[in-house]
Amino acid sequence: MNGPGDCHVVDDVEFVVVHGYRRAYRRRGSGPPLLLLHGMACDSTTWLPVIDQLAEHFTVIAPDLLGHGESDKPNADYSLGGFANGMRDLLTILGIDKVTVVGHSFGGGVAMQFAYQFPERTERVVLVSTGGLGSEVSPLIRALTLPGAGLGLRLATLRPVREVAGPSLRVLAKAPVPLVRDLGEVADIYERLSDPAQTLAVTRLAKTVLDWRGQFVTMADRAYLARLMPVLMVWGRQDVVIPVAHAGKLPSLENSQVHVFEDSGHFPHKDHPDQFVRLVVDFCRTQAPAQYHRGRWRALLRRGDQAGLVTVPVSDADSDSPSAVS
Repeated sequence: MNGPGDCHVVDDVEFVVVHGYRRAYRRRGSGPPLLLLHGMACDSTTWLPVIDQLAEHFTVIAPDLLGHGESDKPNADYSLGGFANGMRDLLTILGIDKVTVVGHSFGGGVAMQFAYQFPERTERVVLVSTGGLGSEVSPLIRALTLPGAGLGLRLATLRPVREVAGPSLRVLAKAPVPLVRDLGEVADIYERLSDPAQTLAVTRLAKTVLDWRGQFVTMADRAYLARLMPVLMVWGRQDVVIPVAHAGKLPSLENSQVHVFEDSGHFPHKDHPDQFVRLVVDFCRTQAPAQYHRGRWRALLRRGDQAGLVTVPVSDADSDSPSAVS
């Protein structure tokens, strides 16, 4: 076992031990640091369609969150705050002080929590089909919080079942129907959940932010803090996991932008990788990094209201043309 902070590389994945647990991450490129956070039951491979292009402009750090991918999967803390702390510690070991943080789905919730806990280390936030803005979420995800969900997943992912279900999902994903466009990703997640340690991590994680009724942990009450930090929100109009209407909950501010891809589901960075990269690059080029000032944060926290802020109707948000942010 490596000591704390010792790093090594296997193929293109690097590893570091933090607090006794092995953390996996991908690091590419040079330039301003960009932290990419994947969603629940995914891993850093979700960013492969865009990571090389982003690495032409940034130093890209794409970790496997604890309990996911090649990282360890202990019976440990899978709360939003715990993940945010883990990202702070990983960046500290890597010698990175400040980042633009990009989060997809549950990773968007982690990104918001990171910015909330560590504003002095956050330059910008990019939220991609993010969780944490409202209660609505797919029934399949809500089902992870029901009693016996872990046992149900173990039975549903037994090899004989998996050998039929996995390929079937991939075939259905090719149908020209928006409702099934993300089933290829669902198939990947389904196969990962055949690992009991992964199942334990995912069910523990799910219960920290939602129950059978939906998400109960959101950042809606703290949305006014976006005044002090540039935020880009990206969504797919055909998202059936988290509704695109949540994109309208971002306060309408000079430093905030919303972009909705019309022909896209829950993974817009995979559906439109070139356009997604241009959005992120243009956003970072045109929006100066946030400068943390304790007095300004204190004043805004004391006031604690959202007077004067209006939300953006999704129908009025920028759509497919990347020139909307150029």
